[in-house]
Amino acid sequence: TTIEGSDAMQFNKTTITVPKTCKTFKVTLKHAGTLPVTAMGHNWVLSTQADEAGVIADGMKAGAANSYEKPDDSRIIAHTKLIGAGQSDTTTINVAKLKTGEQYAFFCTFPGHAALMHGTLSVGK
Repeated sequence: TTIEGSDAMQFNKTTITVPKTCKTFKVTLKHAGTLPVTAMGHNWVLSTQADEAGVIADGMKAGAANSYEKPDDSRIIAHTKLIGAGQSDTTTINVAKLKTGEQYAFFCTFPGHAALMHGTLSVGK
């Protein structure tokens, strides 16, 4: 699936359902805005809903050099790199690592963005 991030700090999708029959699932993030990565960078990060706040907090401490993601954070299931205007990046999720019935959160870890740039991902029945 493809999801877009904008200069208005919003994703164009707030829910994603992964078909249970998939072995892998790709998410491509496209930056549809006009601002550079330093001013309005976006990434797409997936974790459990329970881990979302901790991933975001630790990402802020990790800083821009680490794409606002704590290096080797085991709570991050999948993520794209931090991108700016006109760029895109793709990540692949191993569906076997996801549990049917569990709610997962996706969000942007650029400081302050997760308040508006977030959604839920689940595995279809």
